[in-house]
Parts: sequence; structure tokens; C-alpha cells
Amino acid sequence: MGAEMPEELVIGFVPSREADALVETIQPVADYLAEQLGIPVEGVVTTDYTGLVTAMESDQAHIGAFGPFSLLQARDRAGAEIILQSERFGSATYHTQFMTNDPDKYCDDEPVEVEAEIDDEPVTFLNCNGTADADSGPVAEEKIATIEEGTTVSFVEQASASGYIFPATILLNNDIDPETGITPLFAGGHDSSVIAVCEGDAEVGVAFDDARTAAETECDVANEVVVFAYGPEIPNDGWAVAGDLPQELKDQIKQALLDYSASEEGAQVLNDIYEIDALVEADLDAFTIVEEAAEQLGITGDD
Repeated sequence: MGAEMPEELVIGFVPSREADALVETIQPVADYLAEQLGIPVEGVVTTDYTGLVTAMESDQAHIGAFGPFSLLQARDRAGAEIILQSERFGSATYHTQFMTNDPDKYCDDEPVEVEAEIDDEPVTFLNCNGTADADSGPVAEEKIATIEEGTTVSFVEQASASGYIFPATILLNNDIDPETGITPLFAGGHDSSVIAVCEGDAEVGVAFDDARTAAETECDVANEVVVFAYGPEIPNDGWAVAGDLPQELKDQIKQALLDYSASEEGAQVLNDIYEIDALVEADLDAFTIVEEAAEQLGITGDD
């Protein structure tokens, strides 16, 4: 006997910026899926990656947009099926940026301006140690070794690949314990990690590159937050569906999301949500590096 068709679907997201704004931004995705699938679809925003994994584990979510490690958690804990990956600037990988409010300590050269956009408006930020000219990592990882004992370092959350798992392994590889060798601060979001550095709550912070565009604060991020190093490349975030859904429905969800990302409206909405340029087939082998990094910290997908 096959799996039953649900009466309603829930698609879950995790905030990379202010949650209330994201609730409005995700609604077009839910509406499009409902139209294509012929089933009501509700969009929800959980507090963090762990919350979304738990929601899928307890059948409170059927589709989810996850970070690289939380994708593995959803697979291992909730029996979810990884179906798609995000693509940005033609790449299926990204990296951690290490940032500071004390460039005199962490920059070997004068910080230079890098161009970016916020809401289609040009802005500039400051980078040093060659990160301004680099499209991929690692870059200047040796500067991470200069983080002194007791320094407050802002992370995102423990299930975040770029916001904790990979930077924590870099610290370990430089003989810095990410729990006891520094003072860890879990900001709860990539934008919040940027803000923690800008406002002086942390001397060093980590986030995805370039989370500074998502930080909404009165603090002068453009001049106060300097990127000084990049971590290694990480497979991009992705999308998963509940494993116990009918196979026909899982295939329909996957195709609908692919079609949506290929449309002009869908491309804009996905860019507004997570700065996604396109959705592509998931490369499951690419996630081995994520599992290995997590295992180095004693974290598994079952945690």
C-alpha cells in the first residue's frame, strides 16, 4: 500500500535575516507550490536549523530549505530526502568569512573596498589579506591562528556549516579549542553575527560570505566590520522533502521548485529569500566534507 497524499503541505525556512520580513518573502513560494500541486501549502519560519529538522521529524513540515549540515540531520533524523541544491554566481559551493572590528590585529595590509549590493543599491565593504580578490577559499587561514585565548568569537549556531562547524574545525586545526580556548558567542543568525562584531560584542565573528549585506543595524557595518580570512569551500545549502510522502508528490515538488527557480518571478523571490540564483540537482557526494568536519567536532547527523 503506497503512502497517502497529505491534505496540506508545510514548507519551512530558517531566517538568515530578520524573521518577520522572511515570512512575507516566502509566501510566493508557498502560493506557487499550492497552485502547481493542487494542495494547500503553508510557509513557516522556524527559529533555527535544529527547529526545522525537528519540525520535519515530527511531521510538522514536509519540505525544507536547509543548511548543508542540517540537510544531513534532516536525512538521518527525519528520514528526509535531499532533492536540490542552491546555486549562486554559477557555483554550488560557498565559504565562511572571518571578520573583525580590529583590523590592526588581524590584517597584514590596509583594508580595501569591495563592492556589493543591498536591495539593488551599490554599497562597499572592507576586506584585507587578499580576500578582496578571491572568489573562493581558503584565504589567509594563518591569521585565524592569531586569535588569542579568551577572545570573544561570534558564531551563528552549532548546526550551521559556515557559521560554526567549518570555522570551529579551522580553530581546532590551529590548536584553538572552539569551546574553551575562546569565548564563543552564538548570535543565532548570520546577520546577527555580523552585528555582534560591528557593535563590539565580539572581536571576531564568522558568517557566510557576504552576510554583511543582510545585517540591518544602525552600526556602520561598511567601515567597522572587516573580512580578514576565508575558510575552505562548502557545498551550498539545499532542499529536502519528507521521505514518507508519495513518490509521485516528491517528484512533483522537485520539478515545481526547479521550474520556479527557472522563472523570472521565482528567481527574484529565491534571491530575496537566500540570494539564490538557481536550484540544481543535489550532489550528495559533495556533502562528505560536511560529515567529516562535523565528526571532527564530535557532531553527527543523528545529533
